[in-house]
Amino acid sequence: MNTLLEKISTINDMILQGKALEAFDQFYHDDVVMQENDNPTIEGKKANRQREEDFFAAITEFRGAQPLKVTIGENTTMVEWHFDYTHKDWGVKNYTQVAVQEWKNGKIIKEKFYYGE
Repeated sequence: MNTLLEKISTINDMILQGKALEAFDQFYHDDVVMQENDNPTIEGKKANRQREEDFFAAITEFRGAQPLKVTIGENTTMVEWHFDYTHKDWGVKNYTQVAVQEWKNGKIIKEKFYYGE
């Protein structure tokens, strides 16, 4: 699994199999910085993994996720996703999101999510 296309495809497949946290452990850099829209960044793998755990624990009904488009550039991948779920705090969420990943040494070092509020 050498190319970014292979890596991001594996991550997407793992997410669809309900293994998002396993994908995070395998493919994210220890110094990863993540950000949702223009919200403050969250730095470090430990803090971001906790954020991911909290997110998944708050989903009360999951109806689907689908990667719509994948784009590969120099040390960059982008995935357009469609999500449909119910969150205990946010209610019904049915939306499209673009996730942009920057890669360093074979791991995601920065990821930003873009979606409508």
